[in-house]
Amino acid sequence: MSERPDPEDEFTAHRALLFSIAYEILGSVADAEDVLQDSYLRWRSVSHSSVENARAYLAKIVTRQALGVLRSAVHRRERYVGPWLPEPLMTDAVGHAPDGIDHVLTGEAVTTAMLLVLEALTPAQRAVFVLREVFAFDYPEIAAAVGRSEAAVRQLNQRARTSVHAKRHTAVATPEESRQIAERFLTAAATGDVQGLMDVLAPGVVFLGDGGGLVTTALRPVVGPDKVARLLLGLLAKGAHLGELDIRLGIYNGMHSVVVLIDGVLDQVTSIEVRGSAVTAVYCVRNPEKLTAVKT
Repeated sequence: MSERPDPEDEFTAHRALLFSIAYEILGSVADAEDVLQDSYLRWRSVSHSSVENARAYLAKIVTRQALGVLRSAVHRRERYVGPWLPEPLMTDAVGHAPDGIDHVLTGEAVTTAMLLVLEALTPAQRAVFVLREVFAFDYPEIAAAVGRSEAAVRQLNQRARTSVHAKRHTAVATPEESRQIAERFLTAAATGDVQGLMDVLAPGVVFLGDGGGLVTTALRPVVGPDKVARLLLGLLAKGAHLGELDIRLGIYNGMHSVVVLIDGVLDQVTSIEVRGSAVTAVYCVRNPEKLTAVKT
């Protein structure tokens, strides 16, 4: 009979998956890391000889912990000042993390656009959808994770799928597909070229800014190329008065992003959503509480 792996080794082996589940449910790197810490402590107290499938059992622990955090977060987000955006997660061109945060998220699942769609789901729907559609867990495993019957889980997933598909009309371009647009966007932003910026923005482009009430940004969505371009350049101009700007291109949540540092301190991560050949949405995270742990 083969010896069972050490519980700590088992947790480490599945950590990337577990972080990804927590982040998809919560949209917060900090909260996901907290969930993993709590889940590890719970895993240490389990009678491991009775665990047949460590992956499914660990996913159950993390999902239940994340659901508890999410239900509390829903009430906090109702009082949030201005638009709420997910905490930026650095990825490379295919979705992997080069910054030491171990995760397995790839493709559209990690985009800000998708995470905002998931915000419209109930906590239970979101957990079920994430486990089934993103990570392909079996229905019995999901039922155990969320404490519902298999029939109820199937119904929750169907409702979540219907809601997601109604809001997700076309896929967001990958970083490879959107590189040329992203480079033009960065050049126009860095040089203050209003027309150049407008040229890459779609007619119905939407700007969402997350300052959390702590720093300046738009408190409501801003729509239209002219308004969005002037808002973006206005924010950069204000930053230039505060210190030396360092503007660079990065990839966060599977999308090209303009990263702005002022005197070496991260000021904003502005991700661009490209569909077709134009920028359809701009997501600007300036809330310093969401930038503390972001790698550049």
